[in-house]
This record gives sequence, structure tokens and C-alpha cells, in this order.
Amino acid sequence: MLRAMATVFLNGRFVAQDEARVSAFDAGLQHGVGLFETLLGGAREGEDGWAFRLDRHVERLIRSAQELGLSDQLRPGPLANAVRLTIARSGLARARVRLTVTGGDLNLLGRTRDASAPQGAQPRPVVTPTLLIAAQPATEYPPEMFERGITAVIADLRINPLDPLAGHKTLNYWARLRELQSAAARHAGEALVFQVTNHLAGGCVSNAFVVRDGRLLTPIARGEEQGAPTESGPAARHGVAMPSPVLPGITRGWLADWAAQQGIEVARRMLTIDDVLSADEVVLTNSSWGVLPVVRVEKEAIGGGAVGPLAARAREAWLGATAP
Repeated sequence: MLRAMATVFLNGRFVAQDEARVSAFDAGLQHGVGLFETLLGGAREGEDGWAFRLDRHVERLIRSAQELGLSDQLRPGPLANAVRLTIARSGLARARVRLTVTGGDLNLLGRTRDASAPQGAQPRPVVTPTLLIAAQPATEYPPEMFERGITAVIADLRINPLDPLAGHKTLNYWARLRELQSAAARHAGEALVFQVTNHLAGGCVSNAFVVRDGRLLTPIARGEEQGAPTESGPAARHGVAMPSPVLPGITRGWLADWAAQQGIEVARRMLTIDDVLSADEVVLTNSSWGVLPVVRVEKEAIGGGAVGPLAARAREAWLGATAP
């Protein structure tokens, strides 16, 4: 089976797919230091490439890079432009785009010493990040996934809200991919991940929504902790909001915005397994499949065991919003 060729932008220049190489000493390979974004986009004839909510993807990556101390060198304009140029060069009408930033080649790591630092203090590292953008044909999912919905299982993985890397899209995806492989072996389409507090975080590679009594409910994500209602469990400790380990998904944000425009109430709150199993509908979102209905969790049917009306409407709206 032939591999689909990718258009690759690496550290400021386009390179052939077979020549796309990073150092064996890159921090992403050596220590898993890095962040990534997955985008859906395409090339229109005579125009720059486009990507769905590109600016929000870029903003999220830059914010995480700053908060985690990866790099403060990334700039939204040039980064977004590099993504658009890569998509345009690919010529793909519908492309899956992977934007990756790592901690760079450790052999090129510079260090600077703060004159005011006490004697014996470690010099501050100066990172030259590795930037990689790859555009490939978008993943094609079977139509029945959306027409009939999928089964989800419960992952063994538990997410810790006190993990400072949780809620960021880091390269450390092994635990999630193992759970996804386990779900596939059980003929399921996703695995629901819960926090150590037994509150829903989302899917292995997706954000989650619960529909109940016409309301759209979703777990509180990173950055939404302050002022968020906590109807089904404590999210505060000593009067300070607990950090959330939930990624603020880009398609999640789109669905919340779309629902609000439709007059559908959207609430961010702590959700339990009981909230999931008693839901009228469960919906999963990510940048690749958009809006995906869940009709069964383990052996329990959700709602009537069929795709619900809100999921069907939202799916059509997402297809319209991402049309080439």
C-alpha cells in the first residue's frame, strides 16, 4: 500500500517527505518535550490555504508554550502564515495538518546566566525550537460512524488535575493511544477518560458533551475554572478553583458557540458517570471527525440507542462550517 505523500515545512523551509529529518538529540525525541496541533484545512485554487479556526489553534499552542516554559519565541502571524502556505503548497482540497513544536536539538541548546542569580544556580536554557508542519489527505471516516453513532468504553487511564501538563496538547500521547487501541480491540470507537476524582475529562482524543433536557453540558476545561458552576462535585479547594486537566478543544469551542447561537443552553460543569449514562445524547468533538455521536457506553444504551437530534444538527452545521 502506497503512503500518501505529505507536504512538509521544517524549520523555515519546505523539504521532501523522505528528507524530513530532525536531530537524534531533539528534545521531542529524547524527552517528549513538545506540543502539537491537529487542524482540518484545504487549498482553494488561486488562494492561500485555509484551516478551520486556525488562529485559535495557533493561540492555544503559543499559550501552552509560554505557560509550560517551552518557548517565548513563537509569533501568531508568522506561524499561521506558515500553516496556510503549507496547505496551499499541498494542493489538497481537504487536508489533515499536523503542527508540531519541540524543545529543539539539545546539542544546540544555549544557556545564559542571570547576573543576579545566587552562586551555584543553574544557567537558564535558551531553546531554539524545532517547527514541523505536515499536510496530508484528511482522514476519511466511515459514514455509518455518524449515521449510527459509536460505542465508547471506559478507559483505565485517570487524569490528575494537579499534573501541570494536563490540559495542554503535549507530545506525551502514549497513554491515550494505548487506551484507544484497547477500545478498538473491543470494537469501540473511543474510550472515555475520567479524572482521579471520577469526573469526566473527555475521550482519549476528543472532548465530550452530554445532552440532557435540551441543555448541552461539557466538562470544565483549562482556563475555565474560575466562576464555573460545580453542580455535581467539588471543584474548589480552600476557596480556590481546582485546575482542570481538560484540554480546551477548538472544535469543542465551535460547538459551544454554535449551540449558543441556536438558543441552546451550554453549561460547563463537573460531570460523573451517572451524568453520562443518564444523558439523552453524548457527543464527542475533535478537529478530525468534527461532531461524533455516542449511542452506547460499554453495554449501556445512551438515550434510545440511536443518534439524537442535537448531534445530527450539529454534525450538519460542522460540515457546512468546514466545507472547502
